[in-house]
Amino acid sequence: MKYKLLGRSGLKVSELCLGTMGFGTEAGWGADKETSFAIMDTFANAGGNFIDTANIYKLGTSEKIIGDYVSNHDRDYFVLATKYTLKDNLTNPNASGNNRKNMMRSVEESLKRLKTDFIDVLYLHIWDDITPIDEVLRGLDDLIKQGKVNYAAISDTPAWVVSKGNTMAELMGWNQFIALQVEYSLLARTPERELIPMAKHFGMTVTPWAPLGGGALTGKYLRGEQGRIKPESNRLNDRSTNITKAVIAVAAELGISPGNVALKWTMQQGFSSIPVVGATKVSQLEDNLKTVDVNLSDDHLKRLDEVSAIQLGFPGDFFKEDAVKVNTFGGFYDKIQKRL
Repeated sequence: MKYKLLGRSGLKVSELCLGTMGFGTEAGWGADKETSFAIMDTFANAGGNFIDTANIYKLGTSEKIIGDYVSNHDRDYFVLATKYTLKDNLTNPNASGNNRKNMMRSVEESLKRLKTDFIDVLYLHIWDDITPIDEVLRGLDDLIKQGKVNYAAISDTPAWVVSKGNTMAELMGWNQFIALQVEYSLLARTPERELIPMAKHFGMTVTPWAPLGGGALTGKYLRGEQGRIKPESNRLNDRSTNITKAVIAVAAELGISPGNVALKWTMQQGFSSIPVVGATKVSQLEDNLKTVDVNLSDDHLKRLDEVSAIQLGFPGDFFKEDAVKVNTFGGFYDKIQKRL
């Protein structure tokens, strides 16, 4: 396992992040405590140190399991990331949302469940389109000053909101968001329109959730296996099926699993990306861990890019027009260095 810097920070995290939404057996699925411990053992033994959870995962059981595990291991080895926003009770209208009151309450509860004095990375989980972004940033900055949080991050939020927030934080001397968590995979490439260019500009690491398309990109549904994806899901429509078949073809050529191909694709897109790999079985994680030794060729990437391509719309596709390139760069487009 290699380690990457998380965004513009000096924090070193493993190139794969362990997703723990399935730690706990609430709602009739997931990994029990013993299996969750075995998964974390496997991850740590492979050099993994980056663990992702949230206050709402399995009604708090995910955080509790992680807390029980980490309290019996080297806490400083692990980089624990959790999230606030979503309700963990229905007692009052401020027990959810992005507001400062819920942020402080939620963090205190997460600290108890995680059995730790500090959270390494705290994400805003989902934008509520109500709370001012300066209220969010000031609250996160205060938590960092208090030593309860080390770094701020954000998930599932429009690019313009994140941009406004990081610009304001820079001007005010507050801590900026260093990571962006969004759905991103061969089946879900719309973040390429605004979110990923924004993350690249601000030096943020992207931590894709559902990088395997909920398991669809492993090919298990084409093999007739059962899963949690409903038949009417876009992850199983004709377009997604064609993409999955292309992934399977590349995997067959390389002698690896389709999941390895799909994960590595997210890691070879020319920006800092650390996919969140969820697992409810040790065998699932063991296969995911093999991804770190995979390298997709330019031809493999091209084939996967072409079958999964989306329309960027305006202005993304407009910028790619030959006439626009000529007019904007005076005929020197291919001779001028581009920003990564």
